[in-house]
Amino acid sequence: MSFAIWAYILFTFSLVVVFAFIIIHYYNPRRKKEIEAPKHRMLDDDESR
Repeated sequence: MSFAIWAYILFTFSLVVVFAFIIIHYYNPRRKKEIEAPKHRMLDDDESR
């Protein structure tokens, strides 16, 4: 196989690894409060009124 084929394979594999890391990082159970906070803040009543 030529260098170009190996480069495409390596690039594709690295993109898959980065995408998997992003998904695992975002859906980590320890981050649930941080992710859910804007949703609950939006539903809270405004105190300035």
